[in-house]
Amino acid sequence: MRGPHNIWRLVRTGATLERTGAMGAVLDAFNAPPHLRLVARILGWPFSPLGLKGDPAVPPVTRALTALGPAYIKFGQILSTRPDVVGNELARQLSVLQDKLPPFPVAEAKAEVARELGIDVDSVFSEFSEPVAAASIAQVHAARIATTNEKVAVKVLRPGIEKAFRKDIDAFYLTASVIDMLAPSARRLRPLDVIRHFEGVVMGELDLRLESASAAEFAATTAKDPQFGVPSVHWFLSGRRVMTLDWIDGLSANDLVALDAAGHDRAELGTRVLQLFLKQALRDGFFHADMHQGNLKIAANGDLIALDFGIMGRIDEYTRRVYAEIIYGFIRKDYRRVAEVHFEAGYVPADRDIDEFARALRAVGEPIFGMDASRISMARLLSYLFEVTERFGMETRTELILLQRTMVVVEGVARSLNPHINIWDAARPVVEDYVTKNVGPRAAARDLLRTARVLSRFGPRLPGLVEQALKQQGRPAPPPPRPSWKARGLWAGAGAVVAFGIAGVLELFVL
Repeated sequence: MRGPHNIWRLVRTGATLERTGAMGAVLDAFNAPPHLRLVARILGWPFSPLGLKGDPAVPPVTRALTALGPAYIKFGQILSTRPDVVGNELARQLSVLQDKLPPFPVAEAKAEVARELGIDVDSVFSEFSEPVAAASIAQVHAARIATTNEKVAVKVLRPGIEKAFRKDIDAFYLTASVIDMLAPSARRLRPLDVIRHFEGVVMGELDLRLESASAAEFAATTAKDPQFGVPSVHWFLSGRRVMTLDWIDGLSANDLVALDAAGHDRAELGTRVLQLFLKQALRDGFFHADMHQGNLKIAANGDLIALDFGIMGRIDEYTRRVYAEIIYGFIRKDYRRVAEVHFEAGYVPADRDIDEFARALRAVGEPIFGMDASRISMARLLSYLFEVTERFGMETRTELILLQRTMVVVEGVARSLNPHINIWDAARPVVEDYVTKNVGPRAAARDLLRTARVLSRFGPRLPGLVEQALKQQGRPAPPPPRPSWKARGLWAGAGAVVAFGIAGVLELFVL
């Protein structure tokens, strides 16, 4: 329930960060200026006794985030993929948040499965292990189906997780409201819309029926992608709080020592992770939006196996083209075209200077173009990008939040596998292939074909739609005498025939 009572939740957040020692670690990781450190300590120190103690056996930041709850853990998971932003040590500490959180007892997991599926767990499964992985929302058990002897992974939601997330999200809404009210300059970031988007994503992640559907769809769209796999869903053993998938053997993408010992080419893996994400996002508009190391396995034959489909992203075809043109412009160093695309898409207000924006983009792209990842300070780059968005009045685009967030995470995964990866060189073949097929005359002809097909379906209704549109604009429809129904039917049929004819001609041209 939203309301002022969430102030206590925010006070406790700050107090927990101070009590666990996480406040200083976070400020150090982000190189916070002295005045910000002073303010944080003045505000945090008096309330520190009110903070949650957490587990003293784990490092400070991990200790604080696990004590605060699942929404904070999600934030920590994102930071764990960006050692270039938070530093290697903090990223290493946060990596345990991906799949090594404290589990709940196997007896509780079995009870959840029995309650959700209405089965006798010990009869259906001949084996049901202790937790093999535990994350912020659910944990996974290895099991074996008694009738078929198939080995499967059974994912079970944490008891009470819905209520815990609701508390966190309510507190986030209060924070966003305060920012919106007290910091007018930050309204372009649309904090309330961002939290609303986050809420929708999280609530979807808490229904494993939706995750099962996403896994099945993702398997279908990526079926022809080489060296990439998605485990199959066992629908009869899945429900709202339980999901059962094929068991996949492999090494975790964050176990670099084991990957080296197994002889995997980490440089090639890093490039493949990045290229597969771009290909799936641009080609299908449907992509894995939580692609951190804990959700990637490398099979013995080198295949990448994706896991955990609770957060999936979608972008429409127009946005895909915009996104591809922006990346392509950076690859070609055509900053003027990149600026034009931003203006055409409405990402930058029309009253701003396009040449000045192009110059700002050049200042972003030139220092990092051609460099390997080890020589790029992502922290400084993100800081400058934020300055650019503020200077040119760019608002947060909620439809792009998942895409942007996942791009940051995937780049972090690629960097962890290959610290010297050249992001532009890795992206070039995928983006060039997409632009060749989807931007230009061929794409325009395909768009016209689709438009003609839609018009042909609406042929019989066109006269009525035109009349309705005229009436809504306050203009009277043509006066009687009106054509007979027979004549109107002939006109409608003619319209449909013409539309079908156009569609046929365009189809011949496109195909």
